[in-house]
Amino acid sequence: MVRYAASPANPSKAAKSRGSYLRVHFKNTHEVAAAIQGLKLSKAYAYLNNVNEHKQVIPFRRFNGGVGRAAQAKEFGATQGRWPVKSVKFVMDLLKNAESNAEAKGLTVEDLYISSIIVNQAPKHRRRTYRAHGRINPFMSSPSHIEVVLNEKSEVVPRATDKKVVKLNARQLARNARLARA
Repeated sequence: MVRYAASPANPSKAAKSRGSYLRVHFKNTHEVAAAIQGLKLSKAYAYLNNVNEHKQVIPFRRFNGGVGRAAQAKEFGATQGRWPVKSVKFVMDLLKNAESNAEAKGLTVEDLYISSIIVNQAPKHRRRTYRAHGRINPFMSSPSHIEVVLNEKSEVVPRATDKKVVKLNARQLARNARLARA
């Protein structure tokens, strides 16, 4: 049994999925995960499909050095954004797997939301690139570990409408008794 970075509060109402050593850029995948964290599953699918069709953008907030500006990023209160197709594909595959796990558990798919999606760096793969004057430089890839936890939205319990009981301490009770006698 593998250990997840985030454990759900109620495991019977949650479904998990993870991918390790996935050959997809860590930085792009981190931004995709940040963009869909907390969304309902159906909304996340729609959003990621729009990203694939260049209708919506993934806002780049943390790893945004050299990232171009996109007008579509205004929707998210950002200026920079991209459409990382490969990262979106890997994240969607994991979401589908988590959804299947939820169905197998008997959870209702319509009520699922992404309670946690975490992207960590995996060990880099080394290659080499040949430079001028006979030198060699590293040519590294930055793979990722991704884990997804879907939770079922619990129904909201309405607040009790009966009158609130006022609890008084001993000093307040004595004071009230004294005022009642006078």
